[in-house]
Amino acid sequence: MLLLIAREPRPDAAYWPGRRGLAAVDAVIWPLLWIIFIRQLPAESGVVGAVGIAVAVLCCLGRLYRALWGNERYWFTTWRWGRLVAALLLIGTVLKLSV
Repeated sequence: MLLLIAREPRPDAAYWPGRRGLAAVDAVIWPLLWIIFIRQLPAESGVVGAVGIAVAVLCCLGRLYRALWGNERYWFTTWRWGRLVAALLLIGTVLKLSV
């Protein structure tokens, strides 16, 4: 038996001055970091690297479109991953100080 559960859509994000510009920067930075990571691989990546770069560019265009023209539906990636990184850094600092 297949059971499907539909979730409610997320509410629109609050708009504030400067949000569209910061969202555009956030939308471009993350795929750009992936492209830089792929280009800096020590081994030859060949077709896989080229496909990875193409996917990153397509993701960048989609994210940029959502950040500029569908801003109420754009959620910041830096905020999501920044909280995780900050928590890990805090745990690491506490562990280092406790030893």
